[in-house]
Amino acid sequence: MGDPRLASRLKEARLAAGLTQAELAERASVSRKTINTVENGIFTPSTIIALSLARALELKVEDLFWLAE
Repeated sequence: MGDPRLASRLKEARLAAGLTQAELAERASVSRKTINTVENGIFTPSTIIALSLARALELKVEDLFWLAE
C-alpha cells in the first residue's frame, strides 16, 4: 500500500459557494494564505481547520477531504 495523501475539493467547493479565498478565510477564522496553501496542496490542514472549513461551506468534512493513494 502506498503512502496516502490528502486530496481536496476545497477550491471547487469555495467557487461553487461564490466565495473568494478571503471570504472563506473569514468565515472559517483562518488566514487567506491558509486557504491558498490548502487549495494548492502545500499545506495539510489540521482536523480543526478541516472541520472549520467544512462548517464554513456548510458541507461534511469528507465532502472536502479524503485520502488518495
